[in-house]
Amino acid sequence: MPLKLPQRRLISVFDRLLQQHGPQHWWPGETPFEVMIGAILTQNTAWTNVERAIANLKQAGCLEPQCLLDTPFEQVADWLRPSGYFNIKTRRVRDYCAWYLEQGGYPRLRRRRTHTLRQALLAVHGIGPETADDILLYAFNRPVFVIDAYTRRLFARLGLIAGDEPYDTLRLAVEASLPTDVQLYNEYHALIVNHAKDHCKPKPRCDNCRLRRGCGGVGE
Repeated sequence: MPLKLPQRRLISVFDRLLQQHGPQHWWPGETPFEVMIGAILTQNTAWTNVERAIANLKQAGCLEPQCLLDTPFEQVADWLRPSGYFNIKTRRVRDYCAWYLEQGGYPRLRRRRTHTLRQALLAVHGIGPETADDILLYAFNRPVFVIDAYTRRLFARLGLIAGDEPYDTLRLAVEASLPTDVQLYNEYHALIVNHAKDHCKPKPRCDNCRLRRGCGGVGE
């Protein structure tokens, strides 16, 4: 049985998050390619660390796929060091850059249908569902809802999900319950991240939380 989520409740959660935090204007990135690299680097680290790594690439004038491939591995790894697991991430970034150029870059990739593009992204070494959906939503402006640990935590505490559903089961359920709207998905995910960092932490801070009523995480 496909997972079904209550549309009115999901919209209500969105509205209250927007009232509390205001528009988020995500994703932080000047170009689609910068967004893509940021999505890869943000795996298993805080965004502030990603910002430092991207700042290194910009300062070096190497936030370009060909430059990241032509530069010695050790130098790229040093630039990416602030993001953590820098050797692994260097390999992933370079694998992505090679694939990206082989596919014709952004102009050609943007012509693909969302499902086809998603499958192609998932075939790239180091690109999992969450990273692929970050890239689809924020770099290609596709209506794909990103599921991350923050989303699972918040929705589970609100009693909407169990929290251990497979990634695509949860993604498809959210997409089926909301209007197909890139801006809505963009804003919703950004608001969840903001709220989870400020309030819905592993040990929640429930004071002044507009989702407190009906939340099972209160008093954890």
